[in-house]
Amino acid sequence: MSEKKDNYLVQGSILAAAGIIVRLIGLLYKVPMTRILGDEGIGYYNTAYEIYNIGLILSSYSLPLAVSKQIAKSRSAKRPGDVKRVFDCGIAFGVITGGVMTLILLFGADALASVLFKSPGSALPLKVIAPTILVFAVMGVIRGFFQGRGNMIPTSVSQIIEQIVNAGVSIWASYTFMERFADKPNPGSYGAAGGTLGTFTGALAAFAFLIFVMALYKSSHKKKIGGKVSPYPEVAKALILTVIPIILSQTVYQLSGTVDNSMFGIVMGGKGFGEKERMALLGVYSGKYRLLTNVPVAIATSLGTSMIPSIVVSKTLKKNKDVRRKIYMTVKFNMLIAIPCAVGMGVLASPIMMLLFKDSSDLARNLMTLGASAVVFFSLSTVTNAVLQGIDLMAKSVIHSAISLAVHVVLVYLMIGVLDWGVYGLVVGNVTFALVVCILNWISIGKAMHYKQEVMTTFVRPLLISAIMGVATFGIYHLTYLAVPSNVLGILVSVPIAMVIYGTGIVITGTVTEEELLEMPMGGRLVRICRKVHLM
Repeated sequence: MSEKKDNYLVQGSILAAAGIIVRLIGLLYKVPMTRILGDEGIGYYNTAYEIYNIGLILSSYSLPLAVSKQIAKSRSAKRPGDVKRVFDCGIAFGVITGGVMTLILLFGADALASVLFKSPGSALPLKVIAPTILVFAVMGVIRGFFQGRGNMIPTSVSQIIEQIVNAGVSIWASYTFMERFADKPNPGSYGAAGGTLGTFTGALAAFAFLIFVMALYKSSHKKKIGGKVSPYPEVAKALILTVIPIILSQTVYQLSGTVDNSMFGIVMGGKGFGEKERMALLGVYSGKYRLLTNVPVAIATSLGTSMIPSIVVSKTLKKNKDVRRKIYMTVKFNMLIAIPCAVGMGVLASPIMMLLFKDSSDLARNLMTLGASAVVFFSLSTVTNAVLQGIDLMAKSVIHSAISLAVHVVLVYLMIGVLDWGVYGLVVGNVTFALVVCILNWISIGKAMHYKQEVMTTFVRPLLISAIMGVATFGIYHLTYLAVPSNVLGILVSVPIAMVIYGTGIVITGTVTEEELLEMPMGGRLVRICRKVHLM
């Protein structure tokens, strides 16, 4: 397997590594921030963030994918002049849509927070974070430019810079605002605004870095571009036709979290729960459970992002066999990571919550144990959405997410409003939403590409090996804790052993072959290690 052929997986892994670092930094800074703000304050923060996230998706979240896809098409068609025009049109689109959405959130924050979410305290942090959308819109085009050229490093580095600045400012501003406005009726709202200020400053730092990288790129590519160039209206039309389905798909796909917050506020408010009580419950759900489960999903998001330009090139050149191979390897690589992560998080739910949040409550533990499987389904649905976008079936992605959202709304309402499951209903809904998307996506991919994912080594064996790993991890943790009553030591001992058990298991059972391992990042080194310890 040549380096060029598996470059998409290597580049995806660079982005995935950056994504994991970003999520870990996010996890590390949100731990002290959650303690500073409390469950109520983090509830305001997460509600404001959900509204901001929808605004971002509606205006500019899709720009990196759309720009990278159009640039990959132009490059595969050997039309370098179109690459610059795609970039120019992307910047114009980003400034307009990002600017409009920023104004909508700035001036509509009070109405959105009070009417839709029954959370007036979320309006202030929403106003602070609103200008981030315009920054992200323009920054997203620059990221898409490099991604379309198969280079994920500028995006990766900018994401890490963004999160480091975000972390520092968020902790400082949350603490400072909570102290300064302690005498106000709702100090948690001001503290949450400190958290969203970190998001804005982090985005500015990443944007400054990307401007610098783009300047370096332009200074080294001053050669005049020749060949045919498409007119700007044609390029703009192609970009918009690519952007709109991705916007619709991502909006519906990401809407489940916003719908959850809104429905929870309205239904639980009708049952007599006050704003502070509702925000405290949402703080545990969003600020702890969803925060943790989103960390491994970052791998799927990154691999999907890197896979789209690669699939577009293969599809344009009518190399369907290559497309199928890329789908197979990306899905398998993803599941080899997502499945053991889900099992581990479920088994060590209470120790993890204690380690990160000093939360020994049954609620926090039960949410994680009940909803850990969401890691697998969200990882798989994210990758399959990327496949549909890469093979020009973006409308299918929209339809599937819409169907799943409709099912999700009915289920969540029944679980919260009728069955009185409270916040547990949100967890079950979170899992089922991603599961329905997975099923529908696989049906469409199978029909379009005559493709069927190999089940045994992609899903069944990793699950069985993870189950064995889970039992061993649970036992080792508790034995360690009995010997030395330390939660930190129990985790430090049990987690590395769990990784060794799982890694050994997937090799000796043939779940991952030597050829597949060589295609993966650092595969050659892993093969040499396996041979040295006589696993291969």
